[in-house]
Amino acid sequence: MNIQIEKINQLTADLKSQIVNHEIYREINSLIELRIFMEHHVFAVWDFMSLLKALQINLTCTSLPWFPVGNAKTRQLINEIVAGEESDLDEKGEVKSHFELYIEAMKQAGANTQPILNFIETLKNGKSFAEAYTIAHVPVAAQKFVNATFDIIHQNKTHNTAAAFTFGREDLIPNMFYSIVNDLNAENHNQVAIFKYYLDRHIEVDGDHHSHLALEMTSELCATNETYWTEALTTAQNALQKRIDLWDAALFEIRKIQEPV
Repeated sequence: MNIQIEKINQLTADLKSQIVNHEIYREINSLIELRIFMEHHVFAVWDFMSLLKALQINLTCTSLPWFPVGNAKTRQLINEIVAGEESDLDEKGEVKSHFELYIEAMKQAGANTQPILNFIETLKNGKSFAEAYTIAHVPVAAQKFVNATFDIIHQNKTHNTAAAFTFGREDLIPNMFYSIVNDLNAENHNQVAIFKYYLDRHIEVDGDHHSHLALEMTSELCATNETYWTEALTTAQNALQKRIDLWDAALFEIRKIQEPV
């Protein structure tokens, strides 16, 4: 492995450990708690796709007339990830993005999809992020998480976008959580089956093949530029801390509904 990648892994190990060992996973024991988790997590799923598209826009030609853009190797890497994330197969064999699959999982579980769907629709109608947050009643923690992601995107430093995508990505989910979801699925198969399938796809695709591609892409973009590697480390650390903050907020909401009346 690239020595700089190893350095980032070492210097972010504590933050990753805080995510993997976060108390939120121990508090999800029913569908009610799972719904709260999903209602926060869906914004991370959505802005993960936005990071992905920002990379594709910067690393490939997405306008007409077509011209070869950048390095052919990074084009190959990002296009392969995009195809898998944006056009995967759901549990029925139908083509869906991972975000659309997550929305289906939320609907099946009875989670509230209106904030994320209204948020996206409001953005489509030309409103600002601030206006969309208010109109859609987006949780404050999710607002901060999305704002941090788009701050990175708006820097227009592709190596930083790649670092956030690679090291703050969606594969930091502990085995314990998979066990909890399996148990919930056994008890409530008609309400958790799609979410279980979503997590299974993460193990099969995101947690293995795509993570290796993303690491390779980051290495290609930072190359031998020490400044890029330093910035990539800071970006990775900040992205991981924002994930911890999002989990803290979701945990707070879960514990609120667990308090005795």
